[in-house]
Amino acid sequence: MVGLQDVTNLIDGRAVPARSGAWLHKIRPADETLLCRVARSDADDVVDAVRAARAAQPEWAERTAVARGDIVRELALLLRDRREEASEIVVEETGKPLELARGETDAAVEMGLFIAGEGRRSYGRTTTASMAHRTVLTMRQPLGVAALVMSFNTPLPNIAWKAFPAMFCGNGAVVKPSEHTPASASFFAELALEAGVPPGALNVVHGLGGEAGAALVAHPDVDLVSFTGSAAAGRAINEVAARRLAKTCLELGGKNALVVCDDADLDRAVQWVLASAFSNAGQRCASASRVVVFDAVYDAFRERLVDAVATLDSQPVISQESMERILEAVARAQEEGATVLAGGTRLERPGWHVAPTVLEDVVADAEISRLELFGPVTVLYRVADLDEAIELVNDSPYGLTAAIHTSSVHRAMRFAERAQAGVVVVNAGTHGSEPHMGFGGVKDSGTGWREAGIEALDVYSDLKVVNLVVDPSKA
Repeated sequence: MVGLQDVTNLIDGRAVPARSGAWLHKIRPADETLLCRVARSDADDVVDAVRAARAAQPEWAERTAVARGDIVRELALLLRDRREEASEIVVEETGKPLELARGETDAAVEMGLFIAGEGRRSYGRTTTASMAHRTVLTMRQPLGVAALVMSFNTPLPNIAWKAFPAMFCGNGAVVKPSEHTPASASFFAELALEAGVPPGALNVVHGLGGEAGAALVAHPDVDLVSFTGSAAAGRAINEVAARRLAKTCLELGGKNALVVCDDADLDRAVQWVLASAFSNAGQRCASASRVVVFDAVYDAFRERLVDAVATLDSQPVISQESMERILEAVARAQEEGATVLAGGTRLERPGWHVAPTVLEDVVADAEISRLELFGPVTVLYRVADLDEAIELVNDSPYGLTAAIHTSSVHRAMRFAERAQAGVVVVNAGTHGSEPHMGFGGVKDSGTGWREAGIEALDVYSDLKVVNLVVDPSKA
């Protein structure tokens, strides 16, 4: 982004400030300088956006799945063409390296291309009936207006995972991005207009979760709330939406465990812990915040991991509030007996940098074992064998992802069967789902729906059962 600019709402195809005239200041995480002003929307702006989505939705839904898929494809291709510009916006908003931002832009493009292909594969099914001359079939129908509320950690994939399937299924949509990553969401929505998405079919309302977000979730004309964020916020959203029986898809947090067995390739396991726990400053719902290591290799693994962590270059976390929350949690863990093997402090440089942190001597029911920090912190745990490892993995309120490193297919499959997680990975990291893979978790990690993959179509549409009865005498 060149120079300072205001990030406004996009409602019914028009860039508009908040009705109140209020603004938020977006600060760069990398150096704590002002990036831009952001519209601080409230319930009045939400009313405008939902009204626009409701008005645009019927005409959009009348288009065939093939036609909507073609426009989704065009949007994905435009994003690919503007890759550098999109990635630079993400760097400014988040402070992450340009290489990582480019990878996220590519992932958003791939999600669009995958969903676009469903225009030619939007299959229903037919079935038999006990009545003669009766044919039963299914077809997908849009829900109406979808509220898409998302986190800041991977801005473009976050909006792509929701907006692409929501639009493809024929819904009108209102996006409420994180206040920390407003410009990337507005950039995406502007490209959507250029690609041919009709005005009003995709709207963006900026602001705080407790103001614009809460008003959007509570709006009686919103048929679906799709939310990515914390379990606490997800519970509150679920309670509000449930009062009017609105459909909710909640992709929430994780306290994901990576298990290192005594037959694992330790060097490979170390590299995957580094990637899973510390890339993107640990700000991933699928971050490896717990590392469970067999006693026979614990000391050797710990030494290699601590040495490797010392070579990492830190990335900033998203805000000063986030940095302080993470450091306070580490300090409380130390007071409770945890040992800091690496990090645990703020780095003396511009921006909100938390040193990559490794802890040990932490019990399974400690706060830091159960609280999602969303930062560059992981904890080592020592276990005797696979059974104890699985017990520890499952001793968590969350169940998003889990990984195991082993050379035994028997151990790997036993772990896959027993780990309480929506995603299990063998000999890699706890993160890394792709557009064609349904993603979601169990327990406090979600409500059972899956984002991405063809499973996303089940979130953003309903199945209608059609009965066709014919009279052979009139043939």
